[in-house]
Amino acid sequence: MAGYIIARPAASEGEILNLAVAAPHRGHGIARALVERALTRLGELGVATVYLEVRESNLAARTLYDRIGFREVGRRRGYYRRPREDAVLLQTAIVAAGSDAKL
Repeated sequence: MAGYIIARPAASEGEILNLAVAAPHRGHGIARALVERALTRLGELGVATVYLEVRESNLAARTLYDRIGFREVGRRRGYYRRPREDAVLLQTAIVAAGSDAKL
């Protein structure tokens, strides 16, 4: 398996819970494809806004999410353990199918 994503809808909001790509497969667009597919599927389920948390130090993930259209909306102080670190809360909007707007 090259990678996986776990996401869930809850009414008009969704959440990406986990995203992982195996080390030999990183840097080939797999993470981006997984996130984009999850956003598409969540949109099909009626989700308008998606949230996720990412380690403050995970610059590769933060760059990916920024390029896809996620923006920082908050922080969870000391959220992660081993090592203790803040989580950056990110959000993006999903545009309804047929709209001219982009993610």
